[in-house]
Amino acid sequence: MLRFARKANDNRAESTSGLPQISLAPAARAQPSRLPTLAATALTVAVLYLAHEVFLPLALAILLTFALAPVVSRLRRAGCPRSVAVIGTVTMAFLFLSAFSVIVAMQISEVAQNLPTYQYNIVEKVRTLKEAGSENQVLERISRVMERISAEISRPEPEARVSPEPEPERRPVLVEIFSPERPIETLKNIVNPLLGPLATTGLVIVVVIFMLFEREELRDRFIRLVGYGDMHRTTEALQDAGVRVGRYLLMQLVVNVTYGVPLAIGLWLLGIPYATLWGMLAIVLRFVPYIGPVIAAALPLFLAFAVAPGWSLLVWTGALFIVLELLSNNVVEPLLYGSRTGLSPLAIIVSAIFWTWLWGPAGLVMSTPLTVCLVVLGRHVPQFEFLEILLGNEPVLDPKERLYQRLLAGDPEEATDIAEEMLEEKYLVEFYDTVAVPALLLAERDRARGALTDTQAVQLAESAGTLVANLEEIAGEEEGEDEDPAAEAADQDEADGYDLPLGEGRSVLCIGGRSELDDVTATMLSQIIWIQGAEVAFAGHEALKPGNIRSLAVEGRNAIVVAFLDRDSMRHAKFIVRRLKRVAPQARIGIALWQESRQPETEAGARLADELQADFLVSAMVEAVREALSDEAPRPLKLGHPKIGRRTPARRSRRNEKGGKTPAGETAG
Repeated sequence: MLRFARKANDNRAESTSGLPQISLAPAARAQPSRLPTLAATALTVAVLYLAHEVFLPLALAILLTFALAPVVSRLRRAGCPRSVAVIGTVTMAFLFLSAFSVIVAMQISEVAQNLPTYQYNIVEKVRTLKEAGSENQVLERISRVMERISAEISRPEPEARVSPEPEPERRPVLVEIFSPERPIETLKNIVNPLLGPLATTGLVIVVVIFMLFEREELRDRFIRLVGYGDMHRTTEALQDAGVRVGRYLLMQLVVNVTYGVPLAIGLWLLGIPYATLWGMLAIVLRFVPYIGPVIAAALPLFLAFAVAPGWSLLVWTGALFIVLELLSNNVVEPLLYGSRTGLSPLAIIVSAIFWTWLWGPAGLVMSTPLTVCLVVLGRHVPQFEFLEILLGNEPVLDPKERLYQRLLAGDPEEATDIAEEMLEEKYLVEFYDTVAVPALLLAERDRARGALTDTQAVQLAESAGTLVANLEEIAGEEEGEDEDPAAEAADQDEADGYDLPLGEGRSVLCIGGRSELDDVTATMLSQIIWIQGAEVAFAGHEALKPGNIRSLAVEGRNAIVVAFLDRDSMRHAKFIVRRLKRVAPQARIGIALWQESRQPETEAGARLADELQADFLVSAMVEAVREALSDEAPRPLKLGHPKIGRRTPARRSRRNEKGGKTPAGETAG
């Protein structure tokens, strides 16, 4: 008989058998207040917004440092001095950016000058569309409505006159005479708008150079300032941020180049003017997530609409963009991206909106790498964990927690979708062992501490039963698999210990222990045994009641397995084993006491099995299948020694023959 000791500090039941325990009442831990973190976040956003003229160049310099640092490191490893590597890399990078900007500016100027020449084609096509829609008169109605709205807006408001007033006196018109500007004033008007961008560019260049020169020193100072008490976590965070941001910027540049160059060539072959401009703009605009490719495609499409009198050029241009997008998204990006940025698609859109509001177009371009830094911050700093939860793409719930939540919500269909997604990489027995049974253990834990009512437990068991029934088709597919030896050997290596014996000629009965949740686990076990080719039957926990146990179909069974989720049921299991051994002495009687992890057999487990007088005691689905299909012989039931004042089996037998009564707790078969 098991004895449990209750610890006062964590309310955790601990068995004298030494087996792992399930915490039935987790200790309530005081959650730290998130108000200081939220206040600090709001203050940071306000400072970034108000001081954007300072932080925007600094953020741009940090991102460029992340992008250029790998190049500098490679030059250093090749033997270049630090000064040559840093200055050479920065100079080449900014010369390239400057040449790129000059070419784009010149091309845009030429487009603006030649745009009036396309006015005739635009008017003709609009007229064609108007004639095509004349039957339905849709365009005409829209045109009339727009004309009425325009006339209403431009109509002058009548002046309300209370009484006639004398005609105002005519006043002289003021005339201002402008003299030709002086050369110095003209120069100021040209230079002043350029001072701001030039100053920002110079500041960024200087900061990037100093950051590359002092990269190791800055890293050490940051560690001493922020994470000196936890150097391992701080170092890991810095490396994670550097790798993610640097890889994203470099790989995104390569992807954009492989998109922009073929686009420029294709537009040139189609005859679109300024094809080089549109290819270069596509390279830049694709740094902007989702919105950039649309803008990059809109301008050439409009030009294709305006240049040619027909519609074929527009169609071919649209087809070119579609083909390049499909190739870039489905071929180039998967090949070049060794790992993703770690952001969810929704987080990318929201971050683009946020950084655009904060810093304008420059914030839109830098939104993704800046958000990557925030996700890294949330991953390594506990106070900002909510950033990784909100913005990251990693699952925030364990598979067992996701499955339990769906079953608790009464949604077996989505639970089936979760299971089928996992079964693409797992065997069914592995899914039951590592996900489904642990999910039901969470339910049993909540039921034991009163968080899950009996009604909710029954509903959850029904949803779990529906899940098991939905997976029966997959079980049939696994049962009918006939693989060649090479494939079977490869799968054997991948199974990682989930190799099971065949069950031909074996007959097993699986029974739920004390609740509907136990019944579900017994159904799962019976399904796996059936896959192995054995004859299997299932019975619910109601069949183990004293009045029903003799009606069980135990004839010819080689093994009977009783499944339990609750460790407090071990005393009840002891009586069940004795009753089953009386009605089925030829069968091996086993107890499956499910645990969240596969536990190796220990001396404590063997002692518990001896105490229960069970032929085997297991804690995992794989072990239960192996024991149920084992060829070992059952061990006989050990009867207790007679004591004074207690009837011996012979006395009870004689008394029953005289009185026609059965032993207590049993019914006549």
